[in-house]
Amino acid sequence: MARVLLEKDGRIGRIILNRPDVMNAIDDDLPRELEAAVAAANADDGIHVIVLSGAGKGFCAGYDLGYYAEAKQGKGFEATQKIPWDPMKDYAFMMRNTEAFMSLWRSHVPVVAKVHGFAVAGGSDIALCADMIVMADDARIGYMPTRVWGCPTTAMWVYRLGPEKAKRVLFTGDTITGKEAEQMGLVLKSVPADKLDEEVEALADRMAGVPKNQLMMQKLVVNQAIEAMGLKQTQMFATFFDGVTRHSPEGLNFKSRAEDVGWKQAVRERDLGTYDWTLDRPINSAKDSQ
Repeated sequence: MARVLLEKDGRIGRIILNRPDVMNAIDDDLPRELEAAVAAANADDGIHVIVLSGAGKGFCAGYDLGYYAEAKQGKGFEATQKIPWDPMKDYAFMMRNTEAFMSLWRSHVPVVAKVHGFAVAGGSDIALCADMIVMADDARIGYMPTRVWGCPTTAMWVYRLGPEKAKRVLFTGDTITGKEAEQMGLVLKSVPADKLDEEVEALADRMAGVPKNQLMMQKLVVNQAIEAMGLKQTQMFATFFDGVTRHSPEGLNFKSRAEDVGWKQAVRERDLGTYDWTLDRPINSAKDSQ
């Protein structure tokens, strides 16, 4: 089954992340299929706007931790190498994904991301590469792996939010609702869930009436302003540091914990803050506060 679908609806190209059984989680193939879908939409002169969405209950739950964090052998295991590790091998692997997500940013055709349910961890990387994001009020976005085992490789948080608000999200790993995301300036708009399709269609239809070359010129001008701020260099550091987080003592302890108890339990302990990844043990509040 295709992990990413491309459908044409008049002047609108619809790209759909299509792994609903695992909440559209990212595996080795999804980034490549996303990039190919963007390229195909750009090659079609009749498509003026892309709407990016996720099938099923949410937009994207991030990397498939059942594939990467729990893996003891095979492709998924390569995300965490044996120590000593080769940082450039890791960087090359992750930068391929970063560049695939950034195909949305580079797309000459404007991209509107429609987020329902959740766009978290690597899923937020994908959403934040779009030109505009419209979220459901009750949808959630965030990058929880900043607590351990991840750094957002596209680095779009700071360019959308500014330094202080980006730090608020990345220092805690908290997720925020669509309403909060709109208030912070992270997304264009948040609407009630039952109005999400209607809102996105109205925006896409309005943009679809503009000649494709005019849309392309405006996007190039705006994107250049961001790229002049050092976006490429920031992404280089972020993608490198993502590998460091996974091969730090704490990152290796998280990987080991996921192998032992399953990734759902390890993620729960990470997000609740109930596990000390440095000492590799559950936190005893009374003892550890002394």
